[in-house]
Amino acid sequence: MESTYTPLAEQMRPQELSDFIGQEHLLGPDGLVRQLAEQKQLSSLILWGPPGSGKTTLARILAQITEADFVEVSAVTARLEDVRQVIKRAEENQRLQLNTILFVDEIHRFNKAQQDAFLPHVESGLITLIGATTENPSFEVIRPLLSRSRVLVLEPLKPEEIKTIVRSAAKRLKSLSRLSSKGLEYLVEVSAGDARTALNTLELSLQISQGKQVTPKIVKTAAQTRIPGFDKAGEMHYNLISAFIKSLRGSDIDASLYYLARMLAAGEDPKFIARRLVIFASEDIGIAVNGALNLAVATFEAVERIGLPEAQYSLFHCASVLARSPKSRAVADAMGAALQAAKAYPDAPVPLHVRNAPTQLMKDLGYGQDYKWQADFKPEAGFLPQELEDTAIWPAAE
Repeated sequence: MESTYTPLAEQMRPQELSDFIGQEHLLGPDGLVRQLAEQKQLSSLILWGPPGSGKTTLARILAQITEADFVEVSAVTARLEDVRQVIKRAEENQRLQLNTILFVDEIHRFNKAQQDAFLPHVESGLITLIGATTENPSFEVIRPLLSRSRVLVLEPLKPEEIKTIVRSAAKRLKSLSRLSSKGLEYLVEVSAGDARTALNTLELSLQISQGKQVTPKIVKTAAQTRIPGFDKAGEMHYNLISAFIKSLRGSDIDASLYYLARMLAAGEDPKFIARRLVIFASEDIGIAVNGALNLAVATFEAVERIGLPEAQYSLFHCASVLARSPKSRAVADAMGAALQAAKAYPDAPVPLHVRNAPTQLMKDLGYGQDYKWQADFKPEAGFLPQELEDTAIWPAAE
């Protein structure tokens, strides 16, 4: 017997724009989605946003408004043959003067060959593509397809928006009175702007509470441990390490340790973090605290030899010291200037008086002439090639 059960999140999915909650920057009076809906004419779109922000719902509503044939595929399971079938269906629709909207969920999982397959049909207008992705489309969607689409950024829902959705769902289930205010607050917190997570957690909380009040304890049991949204190859990986390094550079120890904790909690490779600390010690602290590099290298070795969880102590120790250390960009600036000079003058001859003179012939030719083997000896003509004699590589401020 076929199940008739429909998850609460699916039951609560809005059918019209007027019922959609959140994304005011897209759905407000001046929002692009609102304007497209009013014109009833779509261009290809890439909906980029976190889970539970309404990407699929928006695509379905827009298809309904424009009265187009809506074909939905998941890039996780779809094959190249499935794409070809969609194209064939779109050609039949075109003969009937019916527009075709192809919605590709998780479009970032389509490989280049699959994306190339429907590129010419998007370009010709045979199909209107709506792709949904949680990953940065500039990394995951081929450039020709991206240039033919409008990228719309969806944001995590705000706490008040999640509350509105949860209250509406609880009312629909005739269970609003069972949802305590503290239980609601905690449910909003663990949902982290994800409407689907909020509704799934509410549904399970009501089930396991067995007719009693839904308290934070019940919600915690239903939600279990929330796994941070993270992908070691995705944008969040780069966002977190960027925020971590910028916080260290700004000497904000609280932010530095917070981002470090988030990366570790999300499963980031501790050796990756330790390598960045080694780089930071020279790039951003440098000669301001010469011992910073030794500490960072020792931290990397500790992480490599000890491993998690104990190596966390070393990472937090090092990050704390580097965040609180005075900063100097002298080494990084000097390195940049030196590399630029070497690139500009790759063949400048080394002055004769500082050349090596292992033979008498070389000495007779002036190699090493008047050079004295003593500390801080400076030849009158200097050490740099003549072309660079007025070039300052080390920052003047240092």
